[in-house]
Amino acid sequence: MSNTYYREEPVAPSLDRAPACPFDPAPEVTALRAEQPVVRLAAPEGAPGVWLVTGYGPVRQILADPRFSSRYETQYHPSMGGQLPPAPVGDLTGMDAPEHTRIRKLLTGKFTVRRMNLLTERVTEITRERLDAMERQGPPADLVEVFAQPIPALMICELLGVPYEDRERFQGRARTVTDPGDPEVQYAAFMELGAYLRDLALAKRAEPTDDLLSDLATGGDLTDDELGGVAALLFGAGLDTTANMLALGTFALLRDPAQLAALRDDPGLAAGAVEELLRYLSIAALGMRGVLEDVELGGRQLKAGDTVVIAVNAANRDPARFSDPDVLDLRRSAAGHLAFGHGIHQCLGQQLARVEMRVAFPALFTRFPALRLAVPAEEVPLRTDPVQIYGVRSLPVTWGPM
Repeated sequence: MSNTYYREEPVAPSLDRAPACPFDPAPEVTALRAEQPVVRLAAPEGAPGVWLVTGYGPVRQILADPRFSSRYETQYHPSMGGQLPPAPVGDLTGMDAPEHTRIRKLLTGKFTVRRMNLLTERVTEITRERLDAMERQGPPADLVEVFAQPIPALMICELLGVPYEDRERFQGRARTVTDPGDPEVQYAAFMELGAYLRDLALAKRAEPTDDLLSDLATGGDLTDDELGGVAALLFGAGLDTTANMLALGTFALLRDPAQLAALRDDPGLAAGAVEELLRYLSIAALGMRGVLEDVELGGRQLKAGDTVVIAVNAANRDPARFSDPDVLDLRRSAAGHLAFGHGIHQCLGQQLARVEMRVAFPALFTRFPALRLAVPAEEVPLRTDPVQIYGVRSLPVTWGPM
């Protein structure tokens, strides 16, 4: 007979991070992981069961198990008080097989490790250009604006074949989309970019160029709506995530001089450092899945129609999987982290993101060895909405003599 204790009463943990520990998951979520990695969340009367999953093992199981659906309409959103609407056409993150399989198959060959590594030279050029601009501007500077956001934005322009004459406007709208300021302005910029990308995708059908979007427009069986949706997905998934990893990763390194010195002294450490930063920061902190059939998870019985909320950041700090998980250790093997997901929905653009970070972090600290925060750490403005990609709203930095 098992002596395992299961908390029966629903819980409503705060998702707020401790101000003094901006890189760590919310303390109440971490505490639940230690007590019970699968726990029922409080929900309105009559709502389906909603479960918070914080342990590495159960989170990894969910991400690989087809009994947990990615389709938005299978999921009950606790804070919105209802089922979610279906995903936009072409949005792979809200699809299951076989629709997901058909579209992802068209994309997989475009994002191979080899192809992404071939982009290293262009990433290096763009990074050098941004560092030159940063040096010309002089300190202080907002690292988000001058470095972290432009690098992935320009690489997306390269991948999608955005004409050079449109790139300044594209970057401007991209900055607005990734700035968690006025939600209405942010949404309007996102819709404008979505419409632009759909028109661009259709133009590629008529006059293809040498880019990924043209390959999809002429070499697959995507409808016009699917093509536009995939273009918007690639933009959204490849910009906000990498931009925030570059900025938040820099913030974390500036707060940990020993780890920063290790990276600066050994550029060969970059690949492993990127994996550890991905694990440690886990900026895509939360995800959701709908339960399609009765299933046991972490010793709990989930019912068809339930929803699971997966805390990826807590799973990547699970001491059952990683030793001393709350310590940033760039020499650690962070293999197996779930920052890019797991299973059929694992991030398509992960290899490009890795290339960008492996180039950008060493280049930044080599060019500006005295880089430091221009404001006290507690004054760096953080993104506080737990359902958004986590990061900093800005990162004021300076350099030169103390």
